[in-house]
Amino acid sequence: MKKEIAVSFGRKVAEKRKEKGWLQGDLAKFSGLSKTYVGNLERGETNVALEKVYLCAYVLECPVQDLLPCDEEIFESIQERSE
Repeated sequence: MKKEIAVSFGRKVAEKRKEKGWLQGDLAKFSGLSKTYVGNLERGETNVALEKVYLCAYVLECPVQDLLPCDEEIFESIQERSE
């Protein structure tokens, strides 16, 4: 489940970044994160600290919830694992 959350978050960050017409390097520059970290984040290869979630939302000028997976998505994953 942890991986699914990271992948979903990364996908949504990438979508918001592309909506702004930015490259990964632009997001890195505006956020103070490294370009490598941004790439890893967008591919769901890293667990993101809550502070970074808020930083991404701030820099991308969107509500935090726009970057998070929907509850149903995660709840289904939890339910499947508990069966």
